Amino acid sequence: MQSVLNTVKGTALNVAEYLTPVLKESKFRETGVLTPEEFVAAGDHLVHHCPTWQWAAGDESKTKPYLPKDKQFLITRNVACYRRCKQMEYVGEETLVEEESGDGGWVETHHLNDDGTNRLDDKICELTLDESKDEMHTPESGKMSPITAVASDDDNEDDDEAIDMDTFEESGMLDLVDPAVATTTRKQDSETRPSCSTSAVMANGDSVLHTRTYDLHITYDKYYQTPRLWVVGYDEQRKPLTVEQMYEDVSQDHAKKTVTMESHPHLPGPNMASVHPCRHADIMKKIIQTVEEGGGQLGVHLYLIIFLKFVQTVIPTIEYDFTQNFNMS
Repeated sequence: MQSVLNTVKGTALNVAEYLTPVLKESKFRETGVLTPEEFVAAGDHLVHHCPTWQWAAGDESKTKPYLPKDKQFLITRNVACYRRCKQMEYVGEETLVEEESGDGGWVETHHLNDDGTNRLDDKICELTLDESKDEMHTPESGKMSPITAVASDDDNEDDDEAIDMDTFEESGMLDLVDPAVATTTRKQDSETRPSCSTSAVMANGDSVLHTRTYDLHITYDKYYQTPRLWVVGYDEQRKPLTVEQMYEDVSQDHAKKTVTMESHPHLPGPNMASVHPCRHADIMKKIIQTVEEGGGQLGVHLYLIIFLKFVQTVIPTIEYDFTQNFNMS
């Protein structure tokens, strides 16, 4: 049902965009919107400071007359996406730890074991006090390796004489395996090692990190008069991801709401995931006001650099933002 509503809304907005006149006068500081000329200037600044972004012309039949033919939209390719959004989302409940100060207390979050029990409470309960030595112990403190045990015994002895190295070597202590040292085993020769196909490994559930990649586009939305971000994803074999797979890489607060599947304004083919621009101008206006209240001034050429930073909250696992830092204070 939501997809049907998004389709109807998208069609209506396309008609509205067609009827909306091109913005000629700058209203960047007043409302946070851009003229096409300001969009091109901000794009040139982005390309200059972050060369992974480039201008693209798109399909000739979809060229917008209010933009230069060779600067219809911006594109960056093969952006890595190592994790799914659900891997970043917290599970469990928050606990109000302290409330006596009158400030509402502070919140302790997500110190849980896999079975849902509190990991910190378990550790605290395991602590014991050795009254004879005024020392705190945990169950793990009694598990010492032979080398650790020898070192502990040495601490209890008087430092009258250093251990003779020859005697220590003859005692065989050098042959002990230090648990803190990584050990390696010799790999089997390729002729004797059993072959394993990629599909078989996938079926058995391997531990290999499968990296997705995304192509990102920034277009100019004439109706909202702001930039608009588009994303299309691929798997390791460069095969396009399905719609549901792409939604896995979108914050679940925005999937199918702020991020919808729509037709690209400059390219033919299937629909692409797009971050809806209805709130972009309001967010930018607030950022402009914050900078000016701090005594600064925000140039319109920085628009796309700031835009990419606040859109990152929608697609947090797609690691595209390597632009210059921005300080609002």
